[in-house]
Amino acid sequence: MNDNRNYTFPDDYQEERSEYQLILDLISLKSKVIDLGCGNGVLLEKLIKSKYVIGTGVELSSSGVKICKDKGLNVIQGRIDEQINFQDNAFDYSICNVTIQMVLYPEILLSEMKRISKYQIISFPNFGFYKNRLEFLIKGGMPLHSLFGYKWYSTGHIHQCSINDFYILIHEIGLHVLEHKHLNTVNPLKKMMMDLFPNLFQLVPVFLLTK
Repeated sequence: MNDNRNYTFPDDYQEERSEYQLILDLISLKSKVIDLGCGNGVLLEKLIKSKYVIGTGVELSSSGVKICKDKGLNVIQGRIDEQINFQDNAFDYSICNVTIQMVLYPEILLSEMKRISKYQIISFPNFGFYKNRLEFLIKGGMPLHSLFGYKWYSTGHIHQCSINDFYILIHEIGLHVLEHKHLNTVNPLKKMMMDLFPNLFQLVPVFLLTK
């Protein structure tokens, strides 16, 4: 059964995600960066090679940590939604890429990112996306579009949120949006709709935040 609740990464798993380049573009050269929920280290490795960052990762999955260490990455095993063992302002950037919806305490994760870094980069699957709304309206069941091949019971996505939900939460935490990006499209009409109505038409938004 297709199941991602245990966060197990095969040794040869090298997913190339569309939002990676958006995140890379937000990072300054030679910055100090921590990737929270870094998986098997694909994004962290790209940051080190292309942006020459001093990179650190935190990952819950033992298989993910092992793969990262085999690559020579500085990654520790642990949860990211509790107090993280780093000093205040230890990093220029903290990153949490499509993982905030998979933790028990997203508010603690954001508070810790605020504490340990000057800038915070967050991306997540927008549950307010129009295909999710239509699927729920027509079928009356948990929308599968943002579960990426999993079922409602076999996914680690436990805190689905929309862009509107995210804005409410970061306001409570005391974080502010510096940039809001989304995956590009060659269709000018789609791009216009994504810009005008982000909560309806953006599937994976990417936010650059600051205190």
